[in-house]
Amino acid sequence: MQAEVFVIRMRQGRPELAGPCGPDPWYIEVAAEDDPVEVVSRLSRNLMGEPVLVHSTSWRRARGAVILSFVVVNSDAQAPHLVGVPISRAELARSGATSAAKTIASAQVLEHGLRHLAWLSREDEVVMATLSDEWKRALEDYVPEPFRNLV
Repeated sequence: MQAEVFVIRMRQGRPELAGPCGPDPWYIEVAAEDDPVEVVSRLSRNLMGEPVLVHSTSWRRARGAVILSFVVVNSDAQAPHLVGVPISRAELARSGATSAAKTIASAQVLEHGLRHLAWLSREDEVVMATLSDEWKRALEDYVPEPFRNLV
């Protein structure tokens, strides 16, 4: 199993990607006996300091493994040495009613993750209490869409 980690922070009122791999996803091998959330949390803490939030947002098969995607939210001033880039919007990858999307780009995974985080920021008590008002405002435009293939 692999963890695909999108490290995000707020910079001048705008979310940006800024992790160990810069704007690219950070891939971490996770042993079968390990808890992926614990591994991502621990390695994030070791490399960048205590994360604000660690949340798994999706999974898929790719890169010869099961990939668990995570969003790690860092504080604004955390790990300032890491290069960051503003996050751009992306179209979601679309699947069939009973099949996965043929291709899924990392920007689409991040878009899904931010929409998931936006939903949690309105529905989940822990996430509501953890994310700042600035983050909640930044996530307002990220909304879930209906499952188009059933419409």
